[in-house]
Amino acid sequence: MRKKEILYHIAGWLLYILYLVVGYLLQSRGKSISIYNYSMWGLQLTEFYFCYLWVYPKFLYKKKPFQLAGGIVAALLGFVALRYLIEEVVFLYVFGHHNYYGHTILSYTLDNFYWGSSAVILSLAVYSAFSTIYKEQENKSLREEKIQAELAFLKTQINPHFLYNTLNYIYSLAYPVSDKLGNAVIKLSQLMRYMLTESASGDVDLQREVEYIENYISIYQLRFEDSFFVDFKTEGDIADKRVSALLLVPFVENAFKHGVVNDPGRPIRIRLKVTGNRLMFTVSNQISRGQKDHSTGVGLPNIRRRLELIYPDHHELLIADNGQTYKTTLNITL
Repeated sequence: MRKKEILYHIAGWLLYILYLVVGYLLQSRGKSISIYNYSMWGLQLTEFYFCYLWVYPKFLYKKKPFQLAGGIVAALLGFVALRYLIEEVVFLYVFGHHNYYGHTILSYTLDNFYWGSSAVILSLAVYSAFSTIYKEQENKSLREEKIQAELAFLKTQINPHFLYNTLNYIYSLAYPVSDKLGNAVIKLSQLMRYMLTESASGDVDLQREVEYIENYISIYQLRFEDSFFVDFKTEGDIADKRVSALLLVPFVENAFKHGVVNDPGRPIRIRLKVTGNRLMFTVSNQISRGQKDHSTGVGLPNIRRRLELIYPDHHELLIADNGQTYKTTLNITL
């Protein structure tokens, strides 16, 4: 929980306890609060946070009604079992008396389902209220970030046609001199076109993203020539699948920056696998101990934030680092 949320909880519980104590004293006409009241309130508090911190975050807004119902029943049964253990076993052993007399197991369970349900309902109300507040804050943040992203994108649109025309002119000059140089200019033109125009809508065909990665690898291949070893393979049907533009290449870029690219025995391995509507993208590289590339790249926190905004609850990013090999695995539900 966030710090401000914790303070609200503390204030809320203080007011609630005051309400319970005053209400009990008024109803009991000045009698002291029973130890059984303290035990029940403590168990209700435990039940409240069991639902608040585990059941509702895990199942409430994730279209898992059966798991949600099971979690609530587990909370109620836990309340019943703990109350029985404390009041009917421990208190009887320590104080010589217990709370319930003449109740059957069924009547005891139903009675405590009633007392336990208040904590479940209160927990649901509080959790829903805070979730609504956080969702609104996230939506506001998302709108602001979208505006900033659109402004940043507009800055890149100074004059793309000028850039393409210039590259075509350079290509016409380079091709008679060197096929390799001419092909490099073409690949660079394709990279820029994808970055400046085709990716502007937010998401693209997965095939276009794969082609971008292939062109990106080819540009690096020209730089390192025969001392550059990358193993890139795709698996599954990538046709008619769409993905957020420029989402995958930062993992490749980071591998090129921080990995060993000149070892044929341990090349940088890139795997893209599509199974149904599930995409798995894995990049693995041997960690370089030499001078790192200080060029500007996309940091991991930025990648995580982008995934949270675009694929909330529909992605999993796993990172493994054993000191020798660095591996990232991204799973996305498309």
